[in-house]
Amino acid sequence: MPRLSASLLVLAAALAGPAIAAPEAGNLDPALKINQIQVLGTHNSYAMPVDKRLLDLVDPILGRVTSQLATRLPPEQLALFREEHPNDVSISDGLGYQHPDIVTQLNEGVRSLEIDVNPDPQGGHFADPAGYRILRAQGVADLLPFDAQALREPGYKVLHIADIDFRSHCPTLKLCLSQIRGWSDAHPGHVPLFLVIEAKVQDLPALPDPTHTIAFTPALFDDLDRELVAGLGRKRLITPDDVRGAYPTLNAAIRAGAWPTVAAARGKVIVLMITATGEAATHGYLEGHPSLKGRAAFLRAEPGEDHAAFLMLDNALIRQDQIRDYVRQGYIVRTRSDIEAYEAKTNDMTRAKAAFASGAQIVSTDFEHTGNSWGTPYVVRLPGGELARPNPVNGPSR
Repeated sequence: MPRLSASLLVLAAALAGPAIAAPEAGNLDPALKINQIQVLGTHNSYAMPVDKRLLDLVDPILGRVTSQLATRLPPEQLALFREEHPNDVSISDGLGYQHPDIVTQLNEGVRSLEIDVNPDPQGGHFADPAGYRILRAQGVADLLPFDAQALREPGYKVLHIADIDFRSHCPTLKLCLSQIRGWSDAHPGHVPLFLVIEAKVQDLPALPDPTHTIAFTPALFDDLDRELVAGLGRKRLITPDDVRGAYPTLNAAIRAGAWPTVAAARGKVIVLMITATGEAATHGYLEGHPSLKGRAAFLRAEPGEDHAAFLMLDNALIRQDQIRDYVRQGYIVRTRSDIEAYEAKTNDMTRAKAAFASGAQIVSTDFEHTGNSWGTPYVVRLPGGELARPNPVNGPSR
């Protein structure tokens, strides 16, 4: 066959029309449901490093964090806290991680983000952290900066621990959502993004004149839903109403396999909300919304509850078999590959391997990048190097 000239090749390419970019995670069968895939997420995705001098200040005050909380939590909540926070570490070790901004994380393949939201309807509640007040009084003038102006605005603030761990890449929920929406607009057809929203209901008042968390109410949850819908756009969201359809309860729907397909969910966001188990906040999100009717987010639940579609079982080392069972039943599960940075410090991949093997759809890490405070090679990536993969428990084989 004669060789085509370069000009003929160019002409043939032009007649063929513009090249169509392959969709990300092209390994996924479009008929897969969104509960039949697995993605890598990050924990406290917004967080910026805490100033070391502040950590030096609070370490001797707080000591070992889990031991301190043992005196403050009811027995049932304490048992769950110890399961989800199994390593009795200092606060400086527990916060010894750092993420780039959330757009960079998305560009690098993270497909689940965790955002902590704190009500601040009047504005300014978190703008003067006690830790920095103490250090400034001691003559420290070059503290790591934070966006105090954004914290003065009314609305939901994004921070981990008031007075201590308050530096954020996007200090307001509105800013976080605008960044996610902008990235999504620029990447049409992305695999569904799982956005974990933690409604903060607890604080750690370890310093003089502390900043206390403002309690969530049904009205504040209504405001939060409106902000989620306004920030992301209703058409971009997969909501409980979308999944429940004509089924009597959300739980019945997901057990019947009513999650949308990956093909239908590309370019969309599913919001998963967590609150402290047993807190009134959980009931506040459900009040007047049976089976999450009309709500924007899927609420963390216990298996079998009418609204149960999303479970959080962060300790895959002790819950691996249960996670597998729940995944087979149709639930979406979030677990973690590392907790309080302990695995990075000890370079231990045991929990990460258990997390991926469990079939939890979301495996969250604090160490998606090489390099950490302890100089170990610990880094977590989705097995196979894809942006998403068929679920190893309920997805068909490749």
